[in-house]
Amino acid sequence: MTITELTTDPHPVLARLRASEPVSWLPVLNGWLVTRHDLALQVMRDSTTFTVDDPRFSTARVVGPSMLSLDADEHGRHRAPFSREFRPREIEERFGAFVRAECDRLVSRFLPAGQAELRRDLAGPLAVAVMAHALGLADTDAARVLAWYDAIVSTVADISAGLPPDPAGTQAFGELRTHIEGSVAAGDPSLLTDAAKALALPEVVSNAAVLMFGGIETTEGMIANAVLHLLSDPAQLTMVHSDRSLVASAIEESLRLEPAAAVVDRYATRDVELVGAQIRRGDLVTVSLTAANRDPAVFADPDTFDVRRPNLRKQLAFAHGPHFCLGVDLARLETRIAVETVLDRLPGLRLAAPAAPTGLVFRKPESVHVHWTKTA
Repeated sequence: MTITELTTDPHPVLARLRASEPVSWLPVLNGWLVTRHDLALQVMRDSTTFTVDDPRFSTARVVGPSMLSLDADEHGRHRAPFSREFRPREIEERFGAFVRAECDRLVSRFLPAGQAELRRDLAGPLAVAVMAHALGLADTDAARVLAWYDAIVSTVADISAGLPPDPAGTQAFGELRTHIEGSVAAGDPSLLTDAAKALALPEVVSNAAVLMFGGIETTEGMIANAVLHLLSDPAQLTMVHSDRSLVASAIEESLRLEPAAAVVDRYATRDVELVGAQIRRGDLVTVSLTAANRDPAVFADPDTFDVRRPNLRKQLAFAHGPHFCLGVDLARLETRIAVETVLDRLPGLRLAAPAAPTGLVFRKPESVHVHWTKTA
């Protein structure tokens, strides 16, 4: 197996591993790869045996310790000040109107053209705007926020692939840190100012970077993948057009078929056996959410996009256990509104060119070129 296989079309090789060796040592990752759904759950739930708290953890090497790279009490201490702001019942009230207005604004910009590239014209800018709004960075130029994010994501991906980290990621994080420190020092009311009452300022900055990084990357991928899956399957698109209650199911099925975050990394804290694999203390254990989400023991006909699939909530795109995605409800809200907006405002929407998700750690199409019927 090569990095190229895992980056482009990993599904055939992941299926073979899941069937024959669901915990496999992969030299290209210098670690174990877990591909079965039940084993993925076991690893993610057991943070005592499989931890994120290791100096090799890729994101921590760029932004420092955060809720993403800590476990046990320290994880809870870092996460608590932010989790209060992402309670499910408050997401629609706090963000619904903003997301709808931003979607309408972005679509209105390209509507007259009759064509667009929806990843960079809609999905990315929307995710940036929402995270800037959530973190109190709304006055920061969106292009600047996007540049920080791109550099940090690229550097984390390099580390995950065993490549030397790009210095641009460190520079971008330094600029973000300076900006956040200034905002907190000014006392501007925001999620970060509130978090600074419970955490030291460097901890606020690290967690803000993680929230921005995750909130932009996964949401952009979710939107791009969901639109791509729907437009690639006319029968499923027709069902969603006729029954808009299926939009949420279509998003969950898209997440199952191609999780925006393909893998999560853990490190063994002790020698442990997992279905015959002799994992040693300190070994990297990578959970393939992509493989787990296509496990035929859980999902019938797993390679098929089916918006009426009955057990979609078993998909693991947002991970599981203590590190279950903090912003899951906000990401779902953004994606649902984005999909509804393009279906409502772009009549006859269709793909202008074939596309497919790619990526080792984060999977999304390079572009989603579309066109639609221009109206008078």
